[in-house]
Amino acid sequence: MDLKNFAQAIQQLSEEKGISKDRVLETIEMAIAAAYKKDYGKKGQIVKAKMNPDTGELTFTQIKIVVDESMIKSEEEIKAEEEERAKKLAEAAEEATKETEERKTSGKIPRRERPQKEEEEELENPEEKKVRFNPEKHLMIDEAKKTKKGASVGDELEFPLETHSDFGRIASQTAKQVIIQRIREAEREAVFEEYKNKEGELVSGIVQRIEGRTIYVDLGRGIGVLPPEEQIPGERYRLGERVKAVITVVESNPKGPGIFLSRSHPRLIKKLFEIEVPEIASGTVEIKAIAREAGSRTKIAVDSKEDNIDPVGSLVGQKGVRVTTVINELGGEKIDIIEWADDPARLVANALSPAKVIEVQISEHKKEARAIVPEDQLSLAIGKGGQNVRLAAKLTGWGIDIRAHKTAGAEKEADKETDEETAPKEPEEKSEMRTGEAAEESGGTSDKEPTEEKKAETKPKKEKKTKKAKK
Repeated sequence: MDLKNFAQAIQQLSEEKGISKDRVLETIEMAIAAAYKKDYGKKGQIVKAKMNPDTGELTFTQIKIVVDESMIKSEEEIKAEEEERAKKLAEAAEEATKETEERKTSGKIPRRERPQKEEEEELENPEEKKVRFNPEKHLMIDEAKKTKKGASVGDELEFPLETHSDFGRIASQTAKQVIIQRIREAEREAVFEEYKNKEGELVSGIVQRIEGRTIYVDLGRGIGVLPPEEQIPGERYRLGERVKAVITVVESNPKGPGIFLSRSHPRLIKKLFEIEVPEIASGTVEIKAIAREAGSRTKIAVDSKEDNIDPVGSLVGQKGVRVTTVINELGGEKIDIIEWADDPARLVANALSPAKVIEVQISEHKKEARAIVPEDQLSLAIGKGGQNVRLAAKLTGWGIDIRAHKTAGAEKEADKETDEETAPKEPEEKSEMRTGEAAEESGGTSDKEPTEEKKAETKPKKEKKTKKAKK
């Protein structure tokens, strides 16, 4: 064996597949053991191969498992088991014959419920696991203690085997298949572990194919899946286009890991700003909360750990270059950046930006806030379709009720009027009667005036314009 070329081959395979050299060597040892068993082994024998990568020396050992009487099937049990197996085979053959006849007569394939019932019975009445004793695979506890003092049931003892280095064509083919299979399994496991550790992280890839509305992205060592519900509404993707997304979930599948991506997740905003803003990476500026309606608008609350650093300005950047880069990546999605505050009233006021807030009234037990804004700022505070107040509620965790400043004053007047209405009305009625009598005495020339007063009294009050957003 050319040890130099062998070592280089292991190194190359390790780098190409992204698996450790020890794992590659272990795979080769398993393949050699399979080839040895194919040519020189016995039925039921467990063969283990060990290779010294420095010298190329091969050693083979046989593994035997220590068992006791309680783990071994008796001759009666073996006989009963064989009879049961023969009976089931006969029943299966008979049933297959009946199915063939029914198919010929009716043309339909009858349902077979028998295996399911048998499986249910096995699950309900599981038998103790016993094995048929094989001297090539098992070793009784008494014999094991003669070989190794202190041996116990379940131990694996190794016995040396004769070394062989020449294998036939079939054995070599078996070894090749084992290597290919094990390398693929090791590669899948390595890829799964790599991306499993990246859950919640930002990744970049190339759009490989589009099936319906589902996008498949080549991430290098794996294929990411971008489902329709995780895409930014209205966004279109082209083959060969580079996209950025966050990994939400990584699942282990037989064909390889399932890597699911998202571009609508709020975490994407955070990860994009971490790239653009060094202050976030250093920990000086912290993103405290994010509320997002993907494709439309996002609100971010930021805080600074140093008084001389403006957290909002850090994210905006000089001439808005930092926030503009993020906006372009998101296809023009609007981003509002506000300063975080521990005081709920101040936080709610900041969250309603760009609207100006006069006052915020906090209800701690209801976890609700009432924001008083100028009348000309009411529509801005509520936002189109209630979006601004809705995002502010998500960002702060408070239910927010928006009231116009003029409306707030009118409410106090309305309360006074209500109190007056509940008071005794007899003096007012008498006064009205006197006014009417005086009008009649003057010749009825004041008919229009009372009518106008009545109209003014019955004129409906201006409807209050309010908006309440639940957190």
